[in-house]
Amino acid sequence: MSENYPTSQDFYGRDFIISKDVLIPRPETEQIIDIILNLAGKAYLPGVKPSPRVLPEKPVILDVGTGSGCIAITLKKELPEAEVYASDISEKAISIAKKNAAKFGTPIPFIISHLLEKVNISPDLIVANLPYVDESWDWLDKKSLEKEPSLALYAEDHGLALIKELIDTANSKYLVLEADPCQHEAIIDYAHEKYHLLETRGFCLLFTKY
Repeated sequence: MSENYPTSQDFYGRDFIISKDVLIPRPETEQIIDIILNLAGKAYLPGVKPSPRVLPEKPVILDVGTGSGCIAITLKKELPEAEVYASDISEKAISIAKKNAAKFGTPIPFIISHLLEKVNISPDLIVANLPYVDESWDWLDKKSLEKEPSLALYAEDHGLALIKELIDTANSKYLVLEADPCQHEAIIDYAHEKYHLLETRGFCLLFTKY
């Protein structure tokens, strides 16, 4: 990472405003968008035949831990018929997300909340790129992450504390999570009584409720 923190970052072909109060959007997170477009029966790559739509025609989508808003805003741009909401515990992150929503002309309600505590909607799909980094990983390059907010990076319980809490409280039909592939087996095992795994793709997991 350069000495000066970047002020913008490309995500899914759009240039998002960022600051030291949000994570820098990463290419692996773009697969979340592909997965959700597929659920909506939309082609996400030229020449790729979309799957049949399983989401409602006007799905309600909640992005938990929105950060810069890149996931929620991209989904609203790609699925304008969707009703998209976004939440984050950080007021500073919400401020950046609102700037991006204004930049891209996406009317998204933003909610300051720890996970689902202050969320009063019933989404068809919850998507979450929550903090999942385990500080004890021996391959972790902490120096490369030191300028990003630790609140958005690290979680207890081997990086899984917040993901487990969200699984416990979520009640959406579909749940899309991002986590390191080394954590996927533990997440699948934890969720199995409530959510059935449909797909893993890169860093992402797609579940549906039993």
